[in-house]
Amino acid sequence: MFYTTDSRNHGLKFDPFKALVVPRPIGWVSTLNANGQHNLAPFSFFNAISDSPPMLMFSVATGKDTVNNLISTKECTCSIASNMQVDEMNMSSAAVDSSINEFELSNVDTADSHLVRPARVANSPAAFECTLWKTIELPVVEGRTGFTTIIVNVEGVYINDDYIKEGMVDTAAMQPLARLGYMDYAVINADNMFSLNRPEVNEDGTTATLKSGPWDGTYK
Repeated sequence: MFYTTDSRNHGLKFDPFKALVVPRPIGWVSTLNANGQHNLAPFSFFNAISDSPPMLMFSVATGKDTVNNLISTKECTCSIASNMQVDEMNMSSAAVDSSINEFELSNVDTADSHLVRPARVANSPAAFECTLWKTIELPVVEGRTGFTTIIVNVEGVYINDDYIKEGMVDTAAMQPLARLGYMDYAVINADNMFSLNRPEVNEDGTTATLKSGPWDGTYK
């Protein structure tokens, strides 16, 4: 099948777009408003976009508390949602009034950040302390909600020591959640992870050699 996105004439029960761009990591974003009110919400349009400097992006429906708070206070934390926090993450997505503290609503404990004012999710395996770099208003499709893309600088990184093994992050043990399409989610764990070696370019610069099998532990 083929369909054009301007007319969305896919003929399917639901728009398939988000079921195709998968998996998407979940950024569990904490902000404060100008009065110090906590806000916590998960976003699946979330990812790292640079490691030098380390930067993250996430897109939020325009007008949401997260957008307003970041524009106002310029700071946030992005915690990693794990398989042990499925219900809490889901509850924090509720579109409740802006006066509600989603940490309390979702029964999520807070932990103080080192460099920014918003708290992180205490029981998350890892979290990023961030400051706002830029907001970008995306084009608005008539009759639909617009989105704001937020790009943040990562100023500090918290990692629960339980998930550091032999000098590396044990991603499988963290069991981070990923968003799929519709109401589907997935979990990253040892059963669905594997490693690869990168191809090594030969001396002539025109061919490459690929070493099969798991990663040998050397960055190429």
